[in-house]
Amino acid sequence: MIYLAQLRAQLEQHFSPLACDCSVSGDNSVTVKLYHPASGQVDLVVSGLSVAHLRTPEAVASLIEELRYELESNNLHQRQDSVS
Repeated sequence: MIYLAQLRAQLEQHFSPLACDCSVSGDNSVTVKLYHPASGQVDLVVSGLSVAHLRTPEAVASLIEELRYELESNNLHQRQDSVS
């Protein structure tokens, strides 16, 4: 399993300038929060990620792609809401 600090560092590298918090709950699921470090504005929170599924570099790469998709989808919805 990848350590949370390593996961956080990889996510921050891929989603810069956003910061990242990663935490593990009692049921061994991971929560990832991507946010703006200066303002604290949260762009994305994903919960319930299985620790067991984050054991390989390929799994982390897949997670990064999924988070990127979710982040882009959220930004698209925010832009559409501000235009309406």
